[in-house]
Order: sequence, then C-alpha cells, then structure tokens
Amino acid sequence: MPRRFLQRYMPHPDTLRRQRSLRFMGHLIGNPALWVLSRRSVANAFSVGLFSAMLPIPFQMVVAAFGAWLARCNLPLSVGLVWITNPLTMPIIFYGNYRLGAWLMDTPAREAPERLSTRWIAEQMADILPALAVGSVVTAVLLAIVGNVVIRLLWRWQVSRSWKQRARRRRRRRGREAP
Repeated sequence: MPRRFLQRYMPHPDTLRRQRSLRFMGHLIGNPALWVLSRRSVANAFSVGLFSAMLPIPFQMVVAAFGAWLARCNLPLSVGLVWITNPLTMPIIFYGNYRLGAWLMDTPAREAPERLSTRWIAEQMADILPALAVGSVVTAVLLAIVGNVVIRLLWRWQVSRSWKQRARRRRRRRGREAP
C-alpha cells in the first residue's frame, strides 16, 4: 500500500481537532501514534475497522476509535472502514450475518419479508438476535484476520516491487554512464 496514496485521502489531525463536535476527543486525535502509516498500523487498522463494521451495534465509529487506541493503529483508517456498513449496505450485510449465525446454530433462518420494515425487525428481534450476534462476531473475526493478512501481503508486495523498480533504474543509469 503506497503511503502517499493513503496520506492523500486522510484528514490532518489539526483539521479534526478544530471541529467543535470532536473537541472532547482532542487528546486522542492528537496522539501521533494513531496517525502513523506503517505496515503494522495500517494492517491493524483494517482489522479494527472491519471488525467494528460487522458488529450490529450503534456507535460503531466510537468502537473503532477505541479499538484503534487500544491497538495503537491508524485511527482514521479504523474509523473510516466502519462505513462499509452504511445505510445502503447494512441490511444486506446484517441479513447475511444472520443467515450465517442461523446456519452455525443449526436453527431455521427466517426469510426476509417482501417489504422489510423496522416493525417486522422489532417483532422478530428476540428470535433473530442470537443468530445475528453469532454470525456477526464470526464474520467480524474472519474479516479482521483476512483484512490484516491481505494488507500485510499487499504492503510487502508493493515494497518489493518498488525496490525492484529502483534497482532497474539504477542498472539503466549505470549502463548509460559507463561507456
């Protein structure tokens, strides 16, 4: 993962500290360890962010920020990855988590109604919640592990590729300089 690419899209800590709604987190936002872009911090940020995104709870971003602080990984990436479960994708992802949980618990999964409503969800919550919780935790753990490994491999591949390109450029330069 190129560091410059990630830095281009990350907000600056001072910009976030000046926002009124985030002033109470000034000490957390200002911690330089939470803004480092290294292979370890980015891979762990993916783990924390993906794990938090799969939990069917409110305030996932707060959980991701706290997880980033505990793991000493990149805060903006952890919090930003939570938006994988945005209002458009959340029903699909959590229904898939529910189906996985029902399968793991060996219970029959309820079929989604033609029109999904909050009333239907509220009425079925007692039956849905155990399977949803199990499926969400399993998905969260698996995605966190896979995300961490994939980012570490991509980062390593990118660094290796960069070193090889530099070596080729040096050989070409030496070939032109030596008559």
